[in-house]
Amino acid sequence: METVLITGANRGIGLELARHYEREGWQVIGVCRQTSDELDEVASRVFEGVDVTDDAQVSYLAGQLVDQSLDLLINNAGILQDEKLGTIDFDSIRTQMEINAYGPLRVTQALLPNLHEGSKIANITSRMGSIADNDSGGRYGYRASKAALNAFGKSLAMDLKPRGIAVAQLHPGYVQTRMVSFGGKITPVEAASGLAQRIDELTLENTGSFWHSSGEELPW
Repeated sequence: METVLITGANRGIGLELARHYEREGWQVIGVCRQTSDELDEVASRVFEGVDVTDDAQVSYLAGQLVDQSLDLLINNAGILQDEKLGTIDFDSIRTQMEINAYGPLRVTQALLPNLHEGSKIANITSRMGSIADNDSGGRYGYRASKAALNAFGKSLAMDLKPRGIAVAQLHPGYVQTRMVSFGGKITPVEAASGLAQRIDELTLENTGSFWHSSGEELPW
C-alpha cells in the first residue's frame, strides 16, 4: 500500500487531498495543528499539535515516523495575510515566510530519511509567487513567501533528482476555502482532483516544474 503524508490536512484542500488518496487505496498520514472529525475518518494516522514553524515539533514528527516509508509528501500547510504599502506589518510577512516557505523546507529535510527512489514531493504554492505574473502588486508577505517556496522547491528538485525523487510546485487555483473567505472559483474537490492528476504526471523528466492544477505550466 502506498503512503502519503499531508500537512495542513484537517480542512480545505489538504482534507480533500486526504479524501482523494484514501479513496485510491493509499495509507494517509495527516499532519496538522488541530485535527478534525473529517480528517480522523479518512486518515490512517493523524499527528496533531504539529506546527511546521517549530523545529522541535517537526523533529518529534520525524521521530514518530522512523520506520515509515513515504511515497508522497504533500507540503500543504499555509497562511494568507494582506499588507498594503505604507502600512506594512513586517511581523505578518515574517509569519508567512515561516509557515509558507520555511515550513515546507523544514518538513522535507526532516522527512528525507523516509523518502526513497520513486517518491514524490508536492509543494502547494500559488501563482501569486510568480514574479513574472504579478500585475496587481500588494500581498507582500504572501507573494514573497510563495516565491521563496518556489525557489526552495526548485533547489530540492535538483538536489533530489540523483536520488530518484521528483518535486513539483503546484498552484491549486482560486479555491473556495476559509483562506479566501470561501470566495474562490473552484471547489476544494475540484482543486484536489487537478492536483492529484499533476502529481500522477510528475516524473524525473519534469521535476522542478511550476504548474497550475489545470495542467498549465506557470511562469516564474
